[in-house]
Amino acid sequence: MADRAASAAALEADIEQHGAYYGVVCNAGIARDNAFPAMSGEDWDAVVHTNLDAFYNVLHPVVMPMVRRRKPGRIVTLASVSALMGNRGQTNYSAAKAGVIAATKSLAIELAKRDITVNCVAPGLIDTEMVSEDVLEHALDLIPMRRMGSVDEVAAAVSFLMGPESSYMTRQVLSVNGGMLG
Repeated sequence: MADRAASAAALEADIEQHGAYYGVVCNAGIARDNAFPAMSGEDWDAVVHTNLDAFYNVLHPVVMPMVRRRKPGRIVTLASVSALMGNRGQTNYSAAKAGVIAATKSLAIELAKRDITVNCVAPGLIDTEMVSEDVLEHALDLIPMRRMGSVDEVAAAVSFLMGPESSYMTRQVLSVNGGMLG
């Protein structure tokens, strides 16, 4: 998703073969955590480009075919609780995911009159390989439910936003975070 030309070529070919999409989930994310004074420019660029550029690289090739389809549609992006509250050592990640939220809200305004909803899921601490033991130790105290979320719980939120039950929801950020305090 970080390669704009390759993403566009693959998506355009798929649309040509199968038709415009009803819905798209844009989920790209890497983290290279470090205190800001020690963060390299390469780590900043990699995280910002992967997390934020994927929004454009994935959605730009599919939006106009969805509009031309003249039927309801769904777009769901994934951000992070870090975008909403910041996180130590994640200045690059927090900034990129906050950009995803802002872009989601802007695109939602543009597509609302076309009956295409655009929403975001902002997961909290989810049991994936991106969670280090250090982060887990610090963060569990901030979660009233005292546990990490599961990938299935995030998928359920995405599924809800992709379905007909959310047809009057657009421009929203759905936090899946166990009540995380920030």
